[in-house]
Amino acid sequence: MDGWLNFCGKFVESLGHEKACNMLESSSEMSTRQSIFERPIVLVGMMGAGKSTVGRRLAVRLGCRFMDADRVLEERMGVSIATMFDLEGEAVFRDRESALLAELVNQNVAVLATGGGVVLRDTNRTLLQDRAWVVYLRANAIDLWIRTRRDTSRPLLRGSDARSRITELLTQRAPLYEAVSHCTVDTGRQPVERVVDQILQQLQSRESI
Repeated sequence: MDGWLNFCGKFVESLGHEKACNMLESSSEMSTRQSIFERPIVLVGMMGAGKSTVGRRLAVRLGCRFMDADRVLEERMGVSIATMFDLEGEAVFRDRESALLAELVNQNVAVLATGGGVVLRDTNRTLLQDRAWVVYLRANAIDLWIRTRRDTSRPLLRGSDARSRITELLTQRAPLYEAVSHCTVDTGRQPVERVVDQILQQLQSRESI
């Protein structure tokens, strides 16, 4: 053991503390990446919780593929989510969302950001629990409102009282996010890197996924 500690000390001294720590961190993240390939990491949470931003950075840290389910659906349909709601209604949109979720999870996309309402259907929650490692990115209603108040692309927040609507949706969906997730990370107002660090710590603390 003393020999190993001496080696580590010389390793850090020879490379410099910052460079050595970065290499050790990268090695740890590579090990984590290798352990998750059997299941995708799926981020769930309210609109404005940071799923896309956190997901992209998490994928970079792990060296994995990232996909945003809403963006994939928009690219395939050629229109925005808001337009889909307008033309087909929410029920048809949820059908499309469920079909795409099953496809992406079965493709083993390494990191996947989902739409805020993906947990509304029992079939989606069952699929996520059985086939993915689910992270709930949690934020309170005030922070969610601050992040989304100038975003006109969200069909469920149209109207004059978006703040109350967010509170209503959060009350409805929070128990579903909690029920489907394997871990919860509070996004709050902390930096993206800190959120990613917490997710990686949760991943590394699990013996199997």
